Amino acid sequence: MVTNDDGVFSPGIVALSEALSPYATVSVIAPEGQQSAAGMSLTFHRPLRVEKVLVHGRVCFAVSGSPADSVMVGVNRMLPHHPDMVVSGINIGENLTIQDILASGTAAAAMEAALLGIPSIAFSMEVPPSKRFSHGQKDPRFDLPAKVAAQIALEVLQQGFPEGVNLLNVNFPWKTRPGTKVKLTSIEVRKYRDYVIERKDPRGRPYYWVWGARLPTYEKDSDIYAVHKQGMISISPLSLDLTPSVAKGVRAFGRRLEQRVDAMYADPADAHK
Repeated sequence: MVTNDDGVFSPGIVALSEALSPYATVSVIAPEGQQSAAGMSLTFHRPLRVEKVLVHGRVCFAVSGSPADSVMVGVNRMLPHHPDMVVSGINIGENLTIQDILASGTAAAAMEAALLGIPSIAFSMEVPPSKRFSHGQKDPRFDLPAKVAAQIALEVLQQGFPEGVNLLNVNFPWKTRPGTKVKLTSIEVRKYRDYVIERKDPRGRPYYWVWGARLPTYEKDSDIYAVHKQGMISISPLSLDLTPSVAKGVRAFGRRLEQRVDAMYADPADAHK
């Protein structure tokens, strides 16, 4: 099952579902529209509706709720049986540090699947604010990250997660190229220094904008350092108990992922992409 938080028409989900299709039967079940920063929200106060839509030649299911709703509805009602894996993304914009992950609808969809006992991965890509995308269409900027994402998903499908790992949070740098390395990372705690701006409406009543200024430095083994400073693909193992330890199994898992992605780059069929 493929889902996301940018909506079923996002070019990131189009690329991811296409990259996975040679290896698996793919079902796309995702929010009908933008649900960024929805976190783990579930819709209990109104009914959900699901519509069939055609997205770049693929029949998909658009859910009138959050990413977590999409997983709940997809796994428990729409699909004939539990999927072997749930992948979420590729999100337009990174999800790095605890601040991002806990707010992210992309990560929340993967977490909801993990809570249901299904291996899951959240994929996101750093995107400069000036970049724009056409929804419902393919976008070549997602092609290589989607191919790498498929290899990471295959590793999990074939070998499973190391003990104590329930899901992965994966982030691609904007300039992902053939040869871009993967790195197993820890998760930085904070990306932003928070601030709140107060303004007045025409009646003189205050209202507020909540935002943040990016911090200048990060730990060297962290997810955000790998993507922003080293231009590497960050792979962060997560545990539902929120307290994973980096054991031998996790390190071996990281080495296998590096070898698999390097082998993909070396394949002449992908050399021009």
